[in-house]
Amino acid sequence: MNIGLGLPVTDIDTVLDWARRADAGPFSTLGILDRLVWDNPEPLITLAAVAGATARIRVQTEVLLVPLRDTALLAKQCATLDRISGGRFTLGVGVGGRADDFAAAGREIGSRGALMDRQLADLRRIWAGERFSADAGPIGPAPRHRAGPAGPEVLVGAFRERALARVARYGDGFIGAAPPVWLGRLFRSVEQSWRARGRAGRPRLVAQANVAIGPARVVAEARAALTAYYSDPDVASHMLAGLLTTGTQLREAVAAYAGLGADEVVLYCWSADPDQVDRIAAATAGWEAAV
Repeated sequence: MNIGLGLPVTDIDTVLDWARRADAGPFSTLGILDRLVWDNPEPLITLAAVAGATARIRVQTEVLLVPLRDTALLAKQCATLDRISGGRFTLGVGVGGRADDFAAAGREIGSRGALMDRQLADLRRIWAGERFSADAGPIGPAPRHRAGPAGPEVLVGAFRERALARVARYGDGFIGAAPPVWLGRLFRSVEQSWRARGRAGRPRLVAQANVAIGPARVVAEARAALTAYYSDPDVASHMLAGLLTTGTQLREAVAAYAGLGADEVVLYCWSADPDQVDRIAAATAGWEAAV
């Protein structure tokens, strides 16, 4: 199982330092979250810069809120990032649920699921080189791969059964931000719908966990950032309870995700301290012993 890192979004000036350190280490992926009404960097622009500052590590949205975006422009942006990164880009997608994000984007939050279904179908058509509409021709550039399904790898983030079915309909895999005790059921549901739809092979399964490894100030910074991000007190309390702050907790969680069949776990860091990259690399070394 691969281990990736989620880039911190509390200090944009540290992002490229994080990226270069992670690229030189054992990590497989650098992920980044998406919000509109919050003090985070725009994901696709940030990942383009990260791709240019690195040589081998993959870059991934976790997850991009597709209903907030124009479909045609998003298709072009993703294909461009896919090409300039040398095929290292993964598009993680989700519907979102923050009313202020949708208000700022001028979109109806109640129709976000149906809208994203149409958008994902349209993205695949555009990447396959089809005309956008009767009035508009194909939208380039072409992604690196145009064969079944066309475009960069797409991971769908979801929790409900209807939403999980999008993985088999439009995606290449699933990404879930949940503790192991919950994620196993989601993984199995995704696999079942994948088989029911007659998809070949198996979906890629990616887990996400929150982590802060370091001295007390690092953990305190991470807890403050999580509390600010999850404005709902109940959700924030749940997220804080699941924050991994010791090497033992981290290795046990990674081993648990591996036991569920995860192909990758992305450790999302909520403190901007770049030294976390080295600490997490050291803390996860030998995680197999915790199985």
